[in-house]
Amino acid sequence: MPQLEIRDLHVRAGEREILRGLDLAVDKGEIHALMGPNGSGKSTLANAIMGHPGLEVTSGQVLYNGDDITEAAPDERARMGLFMAFQYPVAVPGVTVTKYLRTVLNAHRDAHGEEPIPLKEFRQTVEAAMKLTNVPRDFSSRYLNEGFSGGEKKRMEILQLALQRPELAVLDETDSGLDIDALRVVANGVNAVAGPEMGILIITHYQRILHLVQPTHVHVMYQGRIVKEGGPDLVTELEAKGYAWITDEVAA
Repeated sequence: MPQLEIRDLHVRAGEREILRGLDLAVDKGEIHALMGPNGSGKSTLANAIMGHPGLEVTSGQVLYNGDDITEAAPDERARMGLFMAFQYPVAVPGVTVTKYLRTVLNAHRDAHGEEPIPLKEFRQTVEAAMKLTNVPRDFSSRYLNEGFSGGEKKRMEILQLALQRPELAVLDETDSGLDIDALRVVANGVNAVAGPEMGILIITHYQRILHLVQPTHVHVMYQGRIVKEGGPDLVTELEAKGYAWITDEVAA
């Protein structure tokens, strides 16, 4: 049984149908790359997996560890072990990084019937995660994402990934807007956290992050469906030929 299974998913945003019968399965220990031209529905899929309230699932299912979570609220999905790194992380003025991270960790502990994390353990856990993801310690006292550069915001997302250790991580264009140094820091953080107990879905339309984070499966999305699948060699082929040959295949 796959950890995440999407069956014939149809999703609308307002009057527009964006996902049109999408199927996908991601299991523990696997790193899946989802690629495709702009406007193909990649970010909509990420938001549908997490239960974004602005989207309407008109048919199909999202299954997590065999349970149908199609109607589950976003916070329920997060407590189950799903995580999403956002393409455009928002700033939260007045809330320090330390306060935010402790609130998140305690919410997960509460979901498992555990007591709030002791302050000493919290500090040790955060410091270890910061070291693992190369996040400076002075981030702790800053307000969440306020005044952060694009690269700093993405590093904060990977820090949360390292702290929460979810069962399934969806990284929605975490590489967008990053220079090569920031991209390397983010990729190294993903590689440090990845392991046999975590499934990862990386959504991107660039190949460069996939040279640093090696996918086990590659999917190409077009017009709301997955139209091509393969292994790491597909990334090289897309880099050389672009998407036109795939869209031509679909049209034919």
